[in-house]
Amino acid sequence: MPPRTVRSVFPGETWRLHRGEELVGEIEVTDADFPWLSGPFRPQPAFAEFEPVFAAELELAESDDDWAAWEQIYDRINEALTLVSPRGPVAEFILHVQDGEAWFRWIDEPPPR
Repeated sequence: MPPRTVRSVFPGETWRLHRGEELVGEIEVTDADFPWLSGPFRPQPAFAEFEPVFAAELELAESDDDWAAWEQIYDRINEALTLVSPRGPVAEFILHVQDGEAWFRWIDEPPPR
């Protein structure tokens, strides 16, 4: 197995959320508490379509009641959107957005299926 590349993450980086080529939002990383990064979220007009999806996702995540429903919503998010670090797109991510703040984690390579 080849060695894995470790990517450094520093506060001050801007990560971008895209739907195809369209910018959906930006996250300025202000805190890194491995494995989570967080910071202000700057929504773009395209985020309006996804805002209710992220609200439902966060509600399900916080309730701990229906993980199957949460996974369905998150599959939709990962299929529709791409999270792009300053070094390029990540393979998969979990992103929560609420009240102008975002917190997320990611993996560089997709897990084996």
